[in-house]
Amino acid sequence: MGDSKRRPLAGRRSVLLGMAGLASAALTACADRGGGTHPSRSNTNPSAPKTPPTGPAIAPPSVATRSSEQAAAALAPVVPPKSTPDKQQIVGEFAGRRPKEWGLHVTGVVNDSRSHHVSLTFDACGGPGGTGCDHALLNTLRRLNVPATLFINSRWIHANPSLSAELAVDPLFELANHGTGHLPLSVNGRAAYGIHGTATVAAAYDELMGNQAILQEISGKVPQFFRPGTAFYDDVAVEVTRRLGLLPVNFTVNGDGGATFSAATVAAEVGRVVPGDIVISHFNRPAAGTASGYARALPQLLDHGVTFARLGDVLSP
Repeated sequence: MGDSKRRPLAGRRSVLLGMAGLASAALTACADRGGGTHPSRSNTNPSAPKTPPTGPAIAPPSVATRSSEQAAAALAPVVPPKSTPDKQQIVGEFAGRRPKEWGLHVTGVVNDSRSHHVSLTFDACGGPGGTGCDHALLNTLRRLNVPATLFINSRWIHANPSLSAELAVDPLFELANHGTGHLPLSVNGRAAYGIHGTATVAAAYDELMGNQAILQEISGKVPQFFRPGTAFYDDVAVEVTRRLGLLPVNFTVNGDGGATFSAATVAAEVGRVVPGDIVISHFNRPAAGTASGYARALPQLLDHGVTFARLGDVLSP
């Protein structure tokens, strides 16, 4: 878990970003187009910049509504393969499989933990308008010594190589995989918020493993967790994710509505967390209300004894 005292950052490492096949993964937009907000979370800041959201603007179904099969599948640990299957193996294993589920909350996706800690996760999506960094948010986490898991997309890494390398060695944070092209993870091209997902098993493999290689290069570690662009999966893609040694993760609390919530709404949503919650927000939109909302909510939560941990500290890989 994050240390109670901040330790100094280590030196920056050079980033080797010349990974084959990444050029074709770029999208024309990072937005979740047309997603809207959940009725109970519709208060946005009218003065905020009119930029599209970078992540899910709706919350998943209540964890309490899960079937016993879904709950058991989500809690099943990923068993790291002795050797990671290659693309040909994955295509051979999953060829012909037809998805039965689609959404934020499907069988095998982890939405919460059994821990007494709360896990904060922040996405950085990249793409047009989505390559910024909310330094005010990161500084608040550091000042309060609140650990977090950062889901980073390869497009954001390309735009911020030095910063990515710096975050990779900050002991307060851990890096997780947010995909190569910020696509919904599918085996048949299903779309979310107007963004078409990966169209085949082979494309799903590329979306997972292209960014996995980059993150491993900049951090020297094998990332344990994955969340797709838009946070949508189908159940076959979830199985592919687990087969490759990654745990598919979503959330129980939507902290910033895809970086669209006002600071007051962010503070209210984050302020309602309970032990075991996984919170999703964004750190690539500095003009959003995310930083101010967290600056309001976190001191109160800490004063009430709420503790925080990275996903790697509360979930079995």
